[in-house]
Amino acid sequence: MASTQASAPLPDTSSGRASAPTPESRAERFARHGRRVRLYTWAVVFTALLAVLVVLISANTRSVKLDWAIGSTHASLVWIILAAAVIGWLLGITTAVVFRRRTRQPR
Repeated sequence: MASTQASAPLPDTSSGRASAPTPESRAERFARHGRRVRLYTWAVVFTALLAVLVVLISANTRSVKLDWAIGSTHASLVWIILAAAVIGWLLGITTAVVFRRRTRQPR
């Protein structure tokens, strides 16, 4: 005996329309909120560091004498501090690259 009931039509997936979004699980929502908290934390840390940098610049504008192995010069203290920070940062990156290259697994 054949069934006389009509079956429900199958959804058409060939049209390219997106299906209804699935509800977000508790773990996914927690991860999303965690990313947002980390983003705001980094924004606050960045703003605080920028404020410290502005205070550092404004407090160290006087000119100081730099003695070199040969001769001496005068420079603003803030430029000396910033130059030392940039040089230290670049040396740190260079050291990390060299160590990574020398300690990586052989191919």
